[in-house]
Amino acid sequence: MRRLWLIFAQTVTVSLAVLFVVNTLKPEWLAKSPGNGNIVALQQASSAGGEPATASSSYREAARRALPSVVHIFTSQKVRARRHPLLDDPIFRHFFGERPDGDSDKSAQRNSGLGSGVVVSASGFILTNYHVIEAADQIEVALPDGRNLKARVVGSDPESDLAVLQVQSAKNQELKLPAITLGQMDNIRVGDVTLAIGNPFGVGQTVTMGIVSALGRSHLGINTFENFIQTDAAINPGNSGGALVDSQGNLIGINTAIYSQSGGSLGIGFAIPVSTAKNVMEQIIQTGTVTRGWIGVEAQEITPELAESFGLPDGDGALIAGVQRGSPADAAGIKPGDILLSVDGKSVKDPQIMLDLIAAQKPGDTVPFKMRREKMLVDAKVRIGKRPPQRNRVE
Repeated sequence: MRRLWLIFAQTVTVSLAVLFVVNTLKPEWLAKSPGNGNIVALQQASSAGGEPATASSSYREAARRALPSVVHIFTSQKVRARRHPLLDDPIFRHFFGERPDGDSDKSAQRNSGLGSGVVVSASGFILTNYHVIEAADQIEVALPDGRNLKARVVGSDPESDLAVLQVQSAKNQELKLPAITLGQMDNIRVGDVTLAIGNPFGVGQTVTMGIVSALGRSHLGINTFENFIQTDAAINPGNSGGALVDSQGNLIGINTAIYSQSGGSLGIGFAIPVSTAKNVMEQIIQTGTVTRGWIGVEAQEITPELAESFGLPDGDGALIAGVQRGSPADAAGIKPGDILLSVDGKSVKDPQIMLDLIAAQKPGDTVPFKMRREKMLVDAKVRIGKRPPQRNRVE
């Protein structure tokens, strides 16, 4: 046994010595060996000053594709200085005149704001958040190539917090803006890499990286219609309206809000999915507004206590708390106390889902509704109406 061990040790020693000599004097012999291709390729790239890149080592190509399409938006609004009470005193006005300098337009100040936007068309259409341009009377867009262009609001949708701008060159020349490529929400999964691009705190164009933390976030009280992508990519003030892109640089969302107690990023950011943004954008460009379905009801969530009092097996559905007189729901026979279970065959889990399902219907279409009324299941045909403006409205 001892002799066999000595033979094995000598064989290993000689083999290592031969390998060392060959690698030192004739390394090209090893390059021809099967299985060494990857090692040699890396060695050659390193010796040539190259940088071997893998899919996970860098997202510079995604950033290169998306960065030219993300712009900075600067807004301003005229704010008149508060009128002094003495200016309404007749005696004071008798001595100092009807329009003292303090009450003139010269006393007006301007509030400024900043945000981001995404170029969605080479002809000059830009998608951003409604709250970025809300109440602004002047909007200027700064392009990554250094151009500053005036912009006008094509249309907005406060309920989804989206707006579409259009920029024009000073001499009506062709713009040829770099439009971003729209991604597909069907391909997005939790854990996918995301890049958030915008102008945080006005420091300039910035890219941050994270992952998709969750999909379909709602019940946050941010917008009327919520279906957010949650990401941990850093989103800060000034990022609003900017792009959330995938690892290929395709747009998958419009950055819109953060959860924060300090005003800075805590790793919980929300973006409007590209599917929602595309639908709203196309309607605004075509008609200047967004059309949604409406039936005229007030609904509330079914709590465990309500479910017990109604004798329900679970809390699914939306309790109809009120019906507007003369509304589509009133015409269809829907009554307060009914529990809406489905719209057009799709289950209603809570009032938010009910709102989304009704809003997705086309005004003028007749849609089947299923409800629970006391102990019975009731079917109704509802002719969908057009959703009125946000103020003074029931769903």
